Amino acid sequence: VEVKIEVVIPEKERSKEEMSPNGKASPLIYKVNGTARHYHLEEHPIASNPYHNPKDVVEASVCHVKDLENGQMREVDLGCGKALLIKESGEFHAVGHKCPHYGAPLVKGVLSRGRVRCPWHGACFNIGTGDIEDFPGLDSLPRFQVKIEKEKVYIRASKQALQTQRRTKMMAKCISLSNYNLSSTNVLIIGAGAAGLVCAETLRQEGFSDRIVMCTMDRHLPYDRPKLSKSMDSHPEQIALRPKEFFCTYDIEVLTEMQVAAVDIKSKIAVFKDGFKMEYNKLLIATGNTPKTLSCKGKEMENVFNIRTPEDANRVVKLATSKNVVIVGASFLGMEVAAYLAERAHSVSLVELEHVPFKKFFGERVGRAIMKMFENNRIKFYMQTEVSELREQEGKLKEVVLKSGKVLRADVCVVGVGAVPATGFLKQSGINIDSKGFIVVNKMMQTNIPGVFAAGDAVTFPLALRNNKKVNVPHWQMAHMHGRIAALNMLAHGTEISTVPYLWTAVFGKSIRYAGHGEGFDDVVIQGDLDELKFVAFYTKSDEVVAVASMNYDPIVSKVAEVLAAGRTIRKRDVDVVVFLSFRTGDMSWLTGKGS
Repeated sequence: VEVKIEVVIPEKERSKEEMSPNGKASPLIYKVNGTARHYHLEEHPIASNPYHNPKDVVEASVCHVKDLENGQMREVDLGCGKALLIKESGEFHAVGHKCPHYGAPLVKGVLSRGRVRCPWHGACFNIGTGDIEDFPGLDSLPRFQVKIEKEKVYIRASKQALQTQRRTKMMAKCISLSNYNLSSTNVLIIGAGAAGLVCAETLRQEGFSDRIVMCTMDRHLPYDRPKLSKSMDSHPEQIALRPKEFFCTYDIEVLTEMQVAAVDIKSKIAVFKDGFKMEYNKLLIATGNTPKTLSCKGKEMENVFNIRTPEDANRVVKLATSKNVVIVGASFLGMEVAAYLAERAHSVSLVELEHVPFKKFFGERVGRAIMKMFENNRIKFYMQTEVSELREQEGKLKEVVLKSGKVLRADVCVVGVGAVPATGFLKQSGINIDSKGFIVVNKMMQTNIPGVFAAGDAVTFPLALRNNKKVNVPHWQMAHMHGRIAALNMLAHGTEISTVPYLWTAVFGKSIRYAGHGEGFDDVVIQGDLDELKFVAFYTKSDEVVAVASMNYDPIVSKVAEVLAAGRTIRKRDVDVVVFLSFRTGDMSWLTGKGS
């Protein structure tokens, strides 16, 4: 039996890519020195169609059809690139072998229910189409056609697809952008983070061809915000989620440095801080959160930072080099900043109110293991205390005074003590906001106002995993999914959110992965060795596993995420069996209930 994989593109989709309903690039709107300006960039596809040129095609023999059993995956090398060959339910499929998000090898991921889940950050891709089905990330995988002939297995693929390992889904364009009034749009998206961008892209992918406007207080186009604390010296263009040309090609307008001050839901008008007004038909509010500041004396002096923008992160790195740094708050941001600066700064001190970092999130035992790792990397902790004063010398930060009486030398102070939802401008709008300031939405990301949706860190929504309890999940992956669900329901698809929260943190070259929602857990079952930092922790509530975290135990978190996504329950007594079957044997049949 022979297997061939051939890259093809349907004639229907090929014609879509070649057509431009608009015929020209849309304007990308920037706010420059208080003036709105239009920049028309030369229109061209982000990636040209790789199937027009026969010379771009490569064919190579890879394996025998009997080399793969059902439920197995294999990376196959075509000389100029690799593909992922998959066999499930007796059928072969072939897609790109790297996750388009950060390049994780998908062969080490989880194959289940017709999709493969990334082992690093949990993104999911349909094995039949390559389409992304869960996040993070924006692009899908290239798909290669599989043919079975005789006894050899061949793959025939585009060299470009093999090299890029990503595919942007087909998108519509705005039909007649030049006819629109600048102060009117069909869809207005407030916020240009992951939720806002995915919403805009999903609308275009679903064929929406009316006007879309995104607005943001930031001066940059949407960027990879988690890298602000994980890779602090990255420049904005290095962490941009899409290049400028993308927004022009697909007619997604972006208003930068524009803050919405109020929303009139009766008139469907957004009022900006500078007085500009924009009428909308559908509205997405994805404003994220605002970092909390210190309340002590000296909080506004120079060299005290909240990490909110690339410029903030870059400046902290520059000022911290060979200097004394104090970080207030052992949050994800605070711990990641401490880890990043450990080898660059002269000293790094971390101040935290709790007695163990991450206690509420990872539990005390895991928190202590992480704390020990930081202490082994020269991070000094000052626990169960707060900052009482910031002292200056010649206008610059000199010392951080703690309530315990300790005085720390400090040239730079980074504050990571939490955040509040950026929803203050909605207080008089009539949009339902809870006592903590979060926008309340249903499973379709709809607010109490028809045509108004909300997504991302600023919302509470019903989480199916926790019996539809209203929760706030401020994770990068979840913001992506919120944006997609909101877009689909703007188009009246009636799609409800059903996803498992997934997050990660990276410190000192090690990653901690986490899936589920462990709020209120009452026990932690740990497998592995905390001292060796090779472990998996199961968080339980009333005997049911509600979340899992791991370090150096891939892909256990992605496997458990797939179990939870399938609607199955893991009991505390099942943890040993889960680890044995999923990690030591690699058997995933228990996921669908077919195994014992």
